[in-house]
Amino acid sequence: MLAFWFEGDRATFREHWFRPDPALDAAIRARFGALVAPAAVGALDPWAATPEGALALCLLLDQFPRNLHRGTPQAFACDPEARAIARAAVLRDRHDPRLTATEHVFLYLPFEHAEDMADQDLSVALFEGLRDDPAHRGPAGTIAYAWRHWHVIRRFGRFPHRNAVLGRASTAAGRAYLARPGAGF
Repeated sequence: MLAFWFEGDRATFREHWFRPDPALDAAIRARFGALVAPAAVGALDPWAATPEGALALCLLLDQFPRNLHRGTPQAFACDPEARAIARAAVLRDRHDPRLTATEHVFLYLPFEHAEDMADQDLSVALFEGLRDDPAHRGPAGTIAYAWRHWHVIRRFGRFPHRNAVLGRASTAAGRAYLARPGAGF
């Protein structure tokens, strides 16, 4: 799974990870789609004993559902499980120092994707920790994106761009925010 996602180079950041790509979505579905449900109910939790296994679980529970279920509530359904795996990997097991800076991004994304201020605080702290890491080769925008997510949750308490998909009512302020160019994620 890691060889597939990182295309054999776990140190290089790829912009296509964050753009809709039907071919990538189809490849994830064909190769790994059947693993998301078992991961969501803890059947693959033993993987979390290693840094690479915890990272693979974070991909399965955070990133892959966003690819597999784009534009549906299921895209976010595994977020609590992803955060639990990431929290244990980062805070209890300290797996992150044994991963590349690019891999850190995917271990930390469950916190950035959270609609909870404490998780957002952890997200920016973790991403800010990469700022002075000479090995960090992610794009300069990685830390800025963490802060953008933090500011949205601070202001709205949730991500307004998820409201329609999740059947939530939008506030006037949320609609005004989404009307701005570049709003949402």
